[in-house]
Amino acid sequence: MTPRVRFAPSPTGFFHVGSARTSLFNWLFARRHGGTFVLRIEDTDTERNRDEWRQGILDALTWLGLDWDEGPTLQSDNLADHRAAVEALWEEGYLYACDCTRQQIDERAAATGRPGYDGYCRTRELERGPRTALRFRMPDEGATTIEDLVRGSVTFPHEAIGDFVVMRPSGVVLYPLANLVDDRRARITHVIRGEDLLPTTPKQVLMWEALNHCAGQECVDLPAYAHLPMLVNEQRKKLSKRKDPVALESYRDQGYLPAAMVNYLALLGWSPKGGEIAERAQLIDQFDLSEVSRSPAFFDVKKLTHLNGEYLRAMAPDAFIGACRPWVHPDPAGWRPSAVPPWSPEHFDAGIFARAVPLIQTRVTTLAEVPAMVAFLFGDEVAFDAEAVATVLTDDPRGRVVLAVALERFAEVDFTAASLHDALVEIGEGVGLPLRRAQAPVRVAVTGTRVGPPLFESLELLGRQRTLDRLRAALTRVS
Repeated sequence: MTPRVRFAPSPTGFFHVGSARTSLFNWLFARRHGGTFVLRIEDTDTERNRDEWRQGILDALTWLGLDWDEGPTLQSDNLADHRAAVEALWEEGYLYACDCTRQQIDERAAATGRPGYDGYCRTRELERGPRTALRFRMPDEGATTIEDLVRGSVTFPHEAIGDFVVMRPSGVVLYPLANLVDDRRARITHVIRGEDLLPTTPKQVLMWEALNHCAGQECVDLPAYAHLPMLVNEQRKKLSKRKDPVALESYRDQGYLPAAMVNYLALLGWSPKGGEIAERAQLIDQFDLSEVSRSPAFFDVKKLTHLNGEYLRAMAPDAFIGACRPWVHPDPAGWRPSAVPPWSPEHFDAGIFARAVPLIQTRVTTLAEVPAMVAFLFGDEVAFDAEAVATVLTDDPRGRVVLAVALERFAEVDFTAASLHDALVEIGEGVGLPLRRAQAPVRVAVTGTRVGPPLFESLELLGRQRTLDRLRAALTRVS
């Protein structure tokens, strides 16, 4: 049987990294087995849905390179099917009307000491109306066992579930039924989703089987289920939208590469053979749901950042330059990160940047770090770090001596990295400073900071006149 899987996010917020991992595992499974990857947008929560978040889902999947074979379909287009399923279940006696309020349910639960709904309306034979919900009549005894492809056999006693609401008095069909009706309609063979949805699975299995016995409803094979491990933070708690960096869009804006993100997401609950760094083709060739872990997966931003740095260093220079472009010279008509480069567009020189790439490519872990590395090349004004100025120039009089002598010597020597290096070695020896410390005042004067790409190659790129102008300005600043 050719598998058909689906990814069914709700457009109610930013694209969560957990959703990204779920979409990836569905996509890998479909590509591994020559199946179909269906994209369905579950947009029936009209109070929380937004068009920009729906577009955000499409943009995120496109950025990750997870192409879908069918869709995107909208759950709201299937409302007639949802209501037809409700009517079929009602006619066959699987549902009953209930007019209990939440307060009444809670009061009875407090009195009996048994939480949840107690089946109060099961035998009341109420008529359906604008004040009644419809509940699914759970079997009186027994249990439902899910043969989960990740978690193994999981058994749910029916008495622990209780009769649950399928449709609210307002006529809204709730997620468990709407979701499975859409899966039946799309002939989904494997439901691969997060562990948090495991408790809804026995409800869906029972309703699926009930619909197979309802007049007017087609008999459809039950899909296989696979519930992926929870993503947790450093405290091993579920990732919080409020406290943890979970929006995929923010990682894109910080300059993480989609290939690195896909590789890292694949490691959250599964491990490819041959090491953690794996090309997309390797991930597809090796992916196996039976090898997915049951244990929670730690979303480690430090590990992601390290992995991203590995990908950046492995890029061909031309590819690196292309990836950097939105951060150094953004296209007004195209996508651009939230932060703009700290220089005017007319000051950017593509040729100079290309020459700077060998100096910075091995020193950045995200593309967003690139502008700060090269900002001194593309502006007339130097943005000084106050602490660096105080430590290197103001507090140590030898720093000012180094600048004064460098101003003279750099005007005379061949303006190459090698000659500048030798000159500064001599200058440092003259004031009793090793090269490491003699470089600091020159770097601060020219770039404004104490860190950056190799100093002498940077000076050569900047050019003699601009270097001398900045040394002179720095001396004036601290005198």
